Amino acid sequence: MVSSSHEALHQIFQKDPALLTKALQKVLHVPFPEPREFAALNVDLTEIEPVERRVDTLLRAETDEGTYLLVVESQGKVDDRKRGSWPYYLSYLYEKYRCEPVLIVITQSSRTAKWASRPIRLGFPGWESLTVRPLVISPDNVPVIADEKEAERDVPLAVLSAMTHGRGPQAPAILESLASALRTIDPDSAAVFVQFVDSCLADPQAKQMWRELMTAIQYFWRHPLAEQVREEGREEGREQGLERGLEQGRIEDRRQMVLRILEWRGITVPDSVRERVGTCTDLDQLEAWAKRAVHATDAAELFAGE
Repeated sequence: MVSSSHEALHQIFQKDPALLTKALQKVLHVPFPEPREFAALNVDLTEIEPVERRVDTLLRAETDEGTYLLVVESQGKVDDRKRGSWPYYLSYLYEKYRCEPVLIVITQSSRTAKWASRPIRLGFPGWESLTVRPLVISPDNVPVIADEKEAERDVPLAVLSAMTHGRGPQAPAILESLASALRTIDPDSAAVFVQFVDSCLADPQAKQMWRELMTAIQYFWRHPLAEQVREEGREEGREQGLERGLEQGRIEDRRQMVLRILEWRGITVPDSVRERVGTCTDLDQLEAWAKRAVHATDAAELFAGE
């Protein structure tokens, strides 16, 4: 189980190292050479007993232009102590491995991204002895992938999009597109991605929507995260719904999701709409209404053309 947003934000690159190269090339527009292979390295940079120092994720990338150490730091908030630790990480790694270290910071906060992107200059002004320029991945530069076909073309990048943009009005479309795209890859990889996204969704409504979307994917129920969802459901008095037949459970989940998306987006739901959705037993129809709910400006638009 991925236990926190902090862990998920950097561990996704351990699961899919190629995504890190893609983020450098397509998100940050850094002409990083295409690696031939990756190797995960020990993240412990402690030298002597008194001070323990660890990076979040450390990968070695072998390319035709040389060997690079990719140092990934997940940063939740502004922390000026990093002015000391980040330069230390890079100089220590260079001394140990004798290859070029690259510092990459990933965050869900635009404010933190702005702070992290500022160069760290140590020494006399205008004649610095050491300058560190982090590369920052954040909601400000990760693309919003809210189209199902686009998500299917690059599922890992769609996962990164959901992890960094998992709040606000665009979240329903992003999560809906990713849920569909996950059906196109192998179940084991999809189950890991499900964990990463679930851990990073700080908005309770977004997390609830994501879990409802995932109930339609059978492998999810064999995953440890499913037991957590079921346990939470029991605690909230929803055990009966979780223990129904799978098909009926999907129908009820879709009904709730349609209404919740509308409410989340601040759209008033009349009783007539609530009743029509609540009595529908056609899963395909409910799926269509859920997709319309993501973009609708009025609840009646769910039934347009019907």
